[in-house]
Amino acid sequence: MHPDALQAQQQFHIRQRIRMIVNQYEVHGVTPDGSEGELLAFAQQKRLAFKEQVTIYTDDTKQQPLLGFKARQRLDLAATYDVTDHAGNPIGLFRKNFAQSLLRSTWQLEQDGSPQVTGEERSLPIALLRRFVEALSWLPYHFDFVADGQPAFSVVKKWGLRDRYAVQIHNSQLDRRLVIAMAIALDALQSR
Repeated sequence: MHPDALQAQQQFHIRQRIRMIVNQYEVHGVTPDGSEGELLAFAQQKRLAFKEQVTIYTDDTKQQPLLGFKARQRLDLAATYDVTDHAGNPIGLFRKNFAQSLLRSTWQLEQDGSPQVTGEERSLPIALLRRFVEALSWLPYHFDFVADGQPAFSVVKKWGLRDRYAVQIHNSQLDRRLVIAMAIALDALQSR
């Protein structure tokens, strides 16, 4: 997909594929009637890696990288993840705010030339249940990301056997590749 067409997207649906040794994610556009549209990106992450790295491709053939994110540190609870384009040029970064995340997961997102974006789980009761009752980690959640007090985007984990997410973007200046990386990271990194 051409970068301008990707940037024009206001919504995405993300689905996790169930695989034994890797996490895989499909990123789809959304049709005018709200249903799942064309495949826009495909991500793959090795499980149990010492230094997290996820490559996001243009499709599931994995021939053409679109972007990726990689941890700066190994096994750090508040690691910073650099997001780069297919050529390795920086797009932005994100990091988990460890102290705030003890009760309610909180993430910081940065993109050059834009205000910092902060994302937090909307429901404290669900956040607490997911932390203290491991068997309930499947519970859906809702993250709201804001910049300068204004909504930037949201990520909602849906009910179901497979992890599915609805992403709604409110800030037209926010790079969609950074949003896709953050949404995938919420699933891939959330329990760490």
